[in-house]
Amino acid sequence: MRMLRLIEKIKTFKITFLHGRTARWIMAGIGCVIMFEYFSLPSVSIEELSRKNVGSTALMEQRADEAEAQGRPYRIVQSWIPLSKISQNLINAVIVAEDGTFFSHGGFDWYELQESIERNLDEGRPSRGASTITQQLAKNLYLSTSKSPIRKLKEAVITLRLEEHLSKERILEIYLNVIEWGDGIFGVDAAARKYFGVNAGSLNREQAARLAAVIPSPLKHSPNSNSRYVLRRSGIILHRMEARGW
Repeated sequence: MRMLRLIEKIKTFKITFLHGRTARWIMAGIGCVIMFEYFSLPSVSIEELSRKNVGSTALMEQRADEAEAQGRPYRIVQSWIPLSKISQNLINAVIVAEDGTFFSHGGFDWYELQESIERNLDEGRPSRGASTITQQLAKNLYLSTSKSPIRKLKEAVITLRLEEHLSKERILEIYLNVIEWGDGIFGVDAAARKYFGVNAGSLNREQAARLAAVIPSPLKHSPNSNSRYVLRRSGIILHRMEARGW
C-alpha cells in the first residue's frame, strides 16, 4: 500500500517516464557512468581503512579551502580515539539520531529513503534526507558537500565499498572520529573537550544527546547552547534512547 501511495504521488508530481529507444539509451548512459565511477574511486584506500586511521578528509580540505578563500585563518582540531573508549551514551545518541537501523542494513535504509521521497514530494522541495551513517562517512572521506546527481552516485558506490570492506564497528569508529562538530572541530573527542570540557569516554546522556543533535548542521548550532533547536532535538534523542532502554 505504501508503495502504491508513493507511485500516485510521483504521478501527481508530473514526473514523465520515457519509453522505447530513448529510455534504453538513458539507461545505458547511466550504466556507463556507474561503471566509470566504480573503477575511478579509491578502492585501495578504502580497503586500507580496516587497519589504518584517516588523516585529512575531503570535508576537512573543503573547509580549509573555504576559509582560505574568505581570507581567515583555519585550524583543524582532532584527536583519534578508539570506539572502545567512546562513551556508550554518545554511540547510542548518534545511532538513534542519525541511523536507527545502522547495524542491520547494508549501507542504505530503504524505508527511510521511501519516507524521504514521500515527504519531499508532498512539500514540493527537498526537506528530509535519508543518508545513513555509512553514506555520511563516504561523503566526508572522499567527496564534497555538493548535492549533484554525480556526487550522490559516487557516494552510493563508496557506501557499498565501505560496507564490503569494513565491519560496522570500524565504520562507526571512523565516522565518530572524522565527523564535523564545529568550525575546525572534527571527531567526538575534540568536540567533547571543546564544548563540555571532558574526554569522549566521559560524556553523559545529555551531553551525548546535545552533540548528536547538531550533527546535521554543526556550523550553525553549538551543542552547549540552549537554543530552541538544540533543546528540542536533544530532547527527542533522549526520548528515543529511553524507548530503546538505553
